Parts: sequence; structure tokens; C-alpha cells
Amino acid sequence: MNTNNHPALMGSLRPSSPSVKLINFSPGPTSLPKAVEEEIAQSFKKPGLTSLALSHRSPEFIDILRRTKASVRRIMNIPDDYELLFTHGGGHGQFAAVPLNLCHNKSDVATYIVNGTWTERARDEATRYCTVQSIDGRDPMGGYTTFPELIEEEIDPESKYLFLCSNETVNGIENHRLPRLPDSRRHIPLVIDASSDFTTKPIDWRDDGVGVLFACASKNIGHPGVTLTVVRKDLLGENCASPLCPGVFNYTTNAEAENLWNTPATFNIEVIGFLMDWLEHQGGVAENERRSIAKSSILYEVIDNSGGFYVTPVQNTSLRSRMNVPFNIKEGDETMTDDFLIQSWNEGMVGLRTLTPFGVGDYLRASLYNCITEEDAVRLADFMKRFARKN
Repeated sequence: MNTNNHPALMGSLRPSSPSVKLINFSPGPTSLPKAVEEEIAQSFKKPGLTSLALSHRSPEFIDILRRTKASVRRIMNIPDDYELLFTHGGGHGQFAAVPLNLCHNKSDVATYIVNGTWTERARDEATRYCTVQSIDGRDPMGGYTTFPELIEEEIDPESKYLFLCSNETVNGIENHRLPRLPDSRRHIPLVIDASSDFTTKPIDWRDDGVGVLFACASKNIGHPGVTLTVVRKDLLGENCASPLCPGVFNYTTNAEAENLWNTPATFNIEVIGFLMDWLEHQGGVAENERRSIAKSSILYEVIDNSGGFYVTPVQNTSLRSRMNVPFNIKEGDETMTDDFLIQSWNEGMVGLRTLTPFGVGDYLRASLYNCITEEDAVRLADFMKRFARKN
């Protein structure tokens, strides 16, 4: 086989042979926990129609919707003064929906903390609909390896919201707790892109000043095709959104219609409910955070003790992502990296590098979402140690 065309280097997620156990370290979409996949399979064996075929206005689906919302609210401790919406368009859809809902006029100001790939994209999308002011999180070398300090003078007090991504998947930067705004800016609602870390740590909704939080399902809570969007109710109302806001993105329209303004992603919503039930049975958010710390620590320990064979870009341990561990091999040596990918693929570890329209990036990434167990992390760590010893 031509090495350049090896499945591992083409981003293949198939096992090298039927006998190899597959571990999916993809950055998303990724796998669900095995117990959740089994529950989905069991749901298809029950008599009657499944959520793939249920009308969204049938009493059967209304019950699924009600139970899923109740589970999310209970497990994530979401107060009653927040609305839960199941929205379309993924995270990119919310990059547009947020300014369209919170900025009535193009002249309205929104502040964006830009410290990675996703906040860059969110900021660029928002410039279509409002006046964006940015807090630049680049380090002295021009990369994104840290989170900027929130300084009063850099935040316009008239900002309709302050946007941040709590876990930058590409850059490996995570806020393990949401940052607090200076006292004079606490009136500004936080908008959080929590697509890749939702359910892995607690959120203090009111004290942290969360106005909107959204999480596309395909990393930690379900299948691609639905986004959970949590909106503080005082941000809803006829005069809040831009008159240009489409109904499908309008928070108030969808809240008033109780998530039924148009056909929601029925199956995907049920899967979120299955995931939440699994999370509760596993010990809830507190236990999930413990697992996330344990999984990421296993890999960071290998990297930090490799004598420079492996390097991760974020040196501040308080900001290292627990969800996405980026690392390179021998300062990005291409031959060595290809060899690592092929050998790990042969052992069933896939998704460490994905091909995108923007290239492959400077680092491999091990994504440690809810589908990854501590044993899976140990298996990758053991492989990394063996590979380093050999090379």
C-alpha cells in the first residue's frame, strides 16, 4: 500500500480488522457511550413507532420532549428562569442566532473574547449583524495558548453580551470554571459556546451571569443535527431580536411555540434524553468532571514526562483542556507523525487527526468526550509510551 494513501492518513475511522476494538478519539462528531448506544438499540425493538417516525405533534413525542427537557434541567441544575430550546444549524447556526436575537440594531455592540478557532469564527459571523469589539487572546508569538484577562476598560459597558467559548477544541484551551466579569460589567450577559464541554463540569448559571449557553449535540450529548440552547428568559421578548432574525433562529418564537414552531430533530432530542439518563446513573456532573480530570491527566502526564518527544501547546495547566489534548511528535516530524498514526490505527485508536478544508493542523488531538473511558485513555497512553521508547 502506498503510505500516502494509508487509511490512517486519510482520516479513516474504520478498524484495521474486525477483531480490533475501536476507540474513537475524534473531535466530533464522535461516539456515544456504549450504554447509550445499547439503549437506543433497545428502543427500536419496542412495539410501535420510534422517534424516527413520530410526528413532532403526537402525544408520544411531546412526552419525549417533556422528559428530555426535565432531565437536562435537573442534571445540569438549570434554574426555572432559563428556557431550554432545541435549535437547528449547529454551533455555526448559533454564531448567527446570538447576535440576531440579542442585538436589535446593527449599531448594537457585542464583545467577543477571541482565543481560538471557534471564537474567531463566531466573531466573524457576528460582524454581519452587530458592531463587534474583540478582546484579543493571542500570545506574543501570535498563537492561541491562553485566555486573556478580563479588564474593565476593554469591555464596552453598553455591550449587549460578552461571548466566549469555554473549551476551544482545536487549540486545547478550557475554562474549567466560567470567568467572572469585573463588577462594573456584571450586568452584561455571558454567551457561552459550550459545545465540547457541556455536562463535564458544573455551571453556576445565575452567579456566573450566563445569558445564553449553547451546545451542539455531536460531541458530548448526542448526534449531529440538534443544538441545545439555554436562554435566560429576560432576554426573550418581541423587541429584543433584530427584525431580520429568521423565525427558525428566533429564541422568542421558538420558546413561545414550546420547541414546536417547526419540525424539531425528534430522534436527536430523544438521544439527548438517553445521554442525560446515563449521566445521572453514572453519578451526575460531579462524577463526570472527576472522570474528565482523570482521563486528561493520564495523557498530559505522558506528554510532560516524555523529555520533549511529545509537546502540547498550552503550558498553563490551569487552562489545559480536559476535552481535547493536542500534541505533536518530535516537534511535528512528518514521518514520525505518519508512523504514529498508522501504528495507533492498527491498534484500533482512530480520530487522532482529521482532514479538513483548512489542512490537518500542527497538532494531533485526542478528544476525551463522554464516550471515552479512563481505560481508553490508559490504552492510548500506553501506546504513546511504547512509541516514544522505540523512537
